[in-house]
Amino acid sequence: MRWTSDRDLFQLMQTKLFSAVIGDVLDVMGLQHQFLPPQIRPLDPAMRLVGRAMPVLEADFFDAVSPSGNSPLSTQQFGLMFHALDSLKENDVYLATGSSPRYALWGELMSTRAMKLGAAGAVVNGYSRDTDGVLGLDFPCFSFGSYAQDQGPRGKVVDFGVPVELGGVRVNPGDIVFGDRDGVVIVPKVAEQEAVRLALEKVEKESAVRVAIEAGMSTVEAFEKFGVM
Repeated sequence: MRWTSDRDLFQLMQTKLFSAVIGDVLDVMGLQHQFLPPQIRPLDPAMRLVGRAMPVLEADFFDAVSPSGNSPLSTQQFGLMFHALDSLKENDVYLATGSSPRYALWGELMSTRAMKLGAAGAVVNGYSRDTDGVLGLDFPCFSFGSYAQDQGPRGKVVDFGVPVELGGVRVNPGDIVFGDRDGVVIVPKVAEQEAVRLALEKVEKESAVRVAIEAGMSTVEAFEKFGVM
């Protein structure tokens, strides 16, 4: 299958692919460390997410406003968080990391703004809050789970639109972020054409394997014939 735009590509991935098959083909391509930590889960198991990473770098602070600090961010509550949020574009994924899990990095009002801008979802290396509100919006949010403690006096966004590392996975701006109930996998932009092509091929082969096994073929025979399992 061919695609001519991100919209077509992401629709194809949403309807045809899943995190396991994407991870499998990335392994074959030599990209064997592309899954984010397993504690990052969808707020609702039915949530699926695909879009391009807009990485956000967080840091712990210990006061909402600290005039004695030497960084301009010391006097700016939430740091650059509102600037990061307002920078989201269609199909972007707000992907935040860098801080300790002492407070929530995402919530309902952030979801509302992100939806208005056409963003695809949020992935945070920590907690989210306002769970009922986020679920009510049906906005894809992947986090450690729900925890209401506010970021305000505890953390700030110190940069955005920059490369980050999350659980040992490097994420560059524009990389594809794909998430479902089995995990979140990062597809480097430079590898996306081959990865999606191979994933679509593997889905077709797995369907053939399923039919063969249901018809009585052994798993040994099926693997020898189709090369997937």
